[in-house]
Amino acid sequence: MKVAQTILGEKLFTLLMKYTFYGHFVAGEDQQKIIMKLMRAILGDRLFVYLMKQTFYGHFVAGEDRIRIVPTLTRLRSFGVKPILDYSVEEDLSQEEAEKREVEASVSSAGTNLSEDSADSLPQYSVDKTFADRRYKVQSARTYFYLNEATCERNMETFLECLDAVKGATFGTGITAIKLTALGRPQLLLQVSEVIMQARRYMMDLAGSTGNILTHHKTIQDLERYLGNVSDKAEVKQFLEKVTSDKDGILHLFPWTGIINEDCQLSETFRVPDPVTGQMRRLISKIPPKEEEMFRNMIRRLNTIVKTAQDLDVRIMIDAEQTYFQPAISRITLEMMRKYNTEKAIVFNTYQCYLKDTYKEVCTDLEQAKRQNFYFGAKLVRGAYIEQERARAAALGYEDPTNPSFEATTEMYHKTLTECLRRIRILKDANIDPKKIAIMVASHNEDTVRFAIEKMQEIGIHPEDKVICFGQLLGMCDYITFPLGQAGYSAYKYIPYGPVNEVLPYLSRRAQENKGVLQKIKKEKRLLLSEITKRLAKGQLFYKPKGKYVPI
Repeated sequence: MKVAQTILGEKLFTLLMKYTFYGHFVAGEDQQKIIMKLMRAILGDRLFVYLMKQTFYGHFVAGEDRIRIVPTLTRLRSFGVKPILDYSVEEDLSQEEAEKREVEASVSSAGTNLSEDSADSLPQYSVDKTFADRRYKVQSARTYFYLNEATCERNMETFLECLDAVKGATFGTGITAIKLTALGRPQLLLQVSEVIMQARRYMMDLAGSTGNILTHHKTIQDLERYLGNVSDKAEVKQFLEKVTSDKDGILHLFPWTGIINEDCQLSETFRVPDPVTGQMRRLISKIPPKEEEMFRNMIRRLNTIVKTAQDLDVRIMIDAEQTYFQPAISRITLEMMRKYNTEKAIVFNTYQCYLKDTYKEVCTDLEQAKRQNFYFGAKLVRGAYIEQERARAAALGYEDPTNPSFEATTEMYHKTLTECLRRIRILKDANIDPKKIAIMVASHNEDTVRFAIEKMQEIGIHPEDKVICFGQLLGMCDYITFPLGQAGYSAYKYIPYGPVNEVLPYLSRRAQENKGVLQKIKKEKRLLLSEITKRLAKGQLFYKPKGKYVPI
């Protein structure tokens, strides 16, 4: 075996073992895979697929392709509910293979340090093998692991097909969900994320307080005073000319507007003057030309997707991911908003309210949208990665970015939502299009949905304003989604679809999640039991209600 592994390499050797010796004597790599394999062995392929469609797969997944999902979408539409489509195919990777891919794709060929000075590097934005399998302690979020550029191209094509499906099957009312880690090398997101945090450190020295550059209301003149005697140097002058500002102060230290152009050079963009020497220093290590090209490819793919959404007049939601990717994802998403959300909200960002800084981040992004005059779209969620985030922070020795309790997360969610509603009301009172801010309340928590509705009524925002919508997963909390749709609110179901065998890796992790969720949804189970009892009494066990509602 050692000789074979040396000759074949780890990847080919593992594949050979699975189809021979390992595959003959071992059932699988984890509990869910073993159960699925045993069921398939007992039932046979055809009966196994049929059983999945009638039970677990059929409950949480709309169908295998864009044609087969139409009956589900039509049924939802009849009850006033719209879809967020997500092609949920996920590679069935072992933990070892996932870790190997992530580590290789998260380290630059120029070296392991992300910042030029390793003493200033931030541990949060470096890869760690222990947490390289991003599925660790995460059930509800689909995960992509970078293999090569060709795989990213295929992912882009899949997202484009989703957009076509949204346009064709939902009369343009649906949304497509995408993940930025599907479109490029994770190392690049790590590096851009660290640059953003290093820029905040630099601004902290200038302003003497923490937070985003935009919130300090510092002017170019303030920056010149901070740089003192070195502000006359040619390179420093050139830097100051590129700083983005308006009458209220500095918006960005760097020309972020250029980052979504396909000719952007990361290594040359993120440089700041040293206030003592006046020399320009990089906040990002020198990136090899090949990796610069990879970043431009990622931006090209995202531009293609968003431009297609604009042409088809449908919308996209860019999912939130781990905190070490999120600064880059949010920055790129906001620049896509600035470029494409000029007449309506086409691009939506996602904010995870279990994070301590969510309220501040949303306020800052709302302020940027106001000052740069673009439509702001946001999906508010509690979040999918909390256990992983806490474990990683403890292991790598940086501050835990998450709220300490569920109650604190709920408070963060409600506070952030209230601020968004307050700003929408200000727009209405000023006779400015209230759709300048569009918010999705994506929550399975009944109290949070009720809070949103009561707050809308209190502030004077109506369903027909089309600025607030609600979203839940297909197969979960129907007793929340359907009454919302029937009552005239904008209601969505997050709808996975894809071939049975290729969706099962994602679904097997959802099984773990729902094992815990089912302990909590006593009300839903009580309502279902009550409905079954009523149908039995009326002799309508197989009755399928038909709606006549039109989604708002």
